Amino acid sequence: MSPPPAHSYNSADTLTLRQALGEFATGVTVITASGGPDQGDQPVGLTVNSFASVSLDPPLVLWSLSLGSASLAAFRNATHFAVNVLAADQAEISQRFAKSKSDKFADIDWKVGAGGTALLPGCAAWFECRNEAYHEGGDHVIFIGRIEQFRRADRQPLIFHRGAYAELTPRS
Repeated sequence: MSPPPAHSYNSADTLTLRQALGEFATGVTVITASGGPDQGDQPVGLTVNSFASVSLDPPLVLWSLSLGSASLAAFRNATHFAVNVLAADQAEISQRFAKSKSDKFADIDWKVGAGGTALLPGCAAWFECRNEAYHEGGDHVIFIGRIEQFRRADRQPLIFHRGAYAELTPRS
């Protein structure tokens, strides 16, 4: 079967581009860091699906954050960030951290990780990372972290595909 006709990129057609990008299924994470003295050392966190592995030696990961994010300064100034890979039953956590609200951590029994990061309960995996570098790329900042500690649980991950949560169906 031949592929459908190509679309040339047109900045006015971001919806079609977003739909095409949505064909790539991703995991869902909550990235956390210490908010620093400006925020009373309270943790900051947000839902991210741009997380990716970069290298095993050294162990590096990346994720990106909009230049317009209210949390940008906290993540730029943090020595560490944590990647909480959400499990399939944590869509509510994903939605909570995707919104701008004052206390996203209320009623969550989180643990303190490296550099004051927040480790959320019930996740499929956790990565505690030293903030190695960040680079501006278009309308986002790309953060690169060196994994210092990690854990994994035997849980199915939360998946995002075509603008909605989806379930992973392993092949038999």
